[in-house]
Amino acid sequence: MRMTACTDLALRVVMRLAVANGDEDGNGGVTSMPTTREVADAVAVPYTHAAKVVTRLQHLGVVDARRGRNGGLTLTQAGRASSVGWLVRELEGIRDVVGCEDDPPCPLRAACRLRSLLRKAQEAFYATLDPVTVDDLVASPTGPVLLSLTARSAAS
Repeated sequence: MRMTACTDLALRVVMRLAVANGDEDGNGGVTSMPTTREVADAVAVPYTHAAKVVTRLQHLGVVDARRGRNGGLTLTQAGRASSVGWLVRELEGIRDVVGCEDDPPCPLRAACRLRSLLRKAQEAFYATLDPVTVDDLVASPTGPVLLSLTARSAAS
């Protein structure tokens, strides 16, 4: 199974926000919330793609976006505790791995064993992701690498 580029990007954005929120600036203070542009630069994607993904994540209740001088993006508590399996299901939507009912429909669909096997494989894929949370994804060594990502390092 291959995830869409949108889901891949959404997971990278969520992971970056998981380590960005509450990050100290080195002077005892907390850094400002990253903007969509800063996150896009850090994960090396176009701003327009990141903006679309952030909107989708907001609708899911995973990300909070605030406009203005003190604005930026934060990962919600629900987002931090979200199951990666749930998040991928929500972003990908529930659909078959193969297009048995596409136009034209597969002539083997009435007696095919492949479709049910692929459905089981898809469920095994999600079952592997279900116990993993966003917080789990950013545990060391991933978290420090995510924190080091900046517009400069992403462009290099």
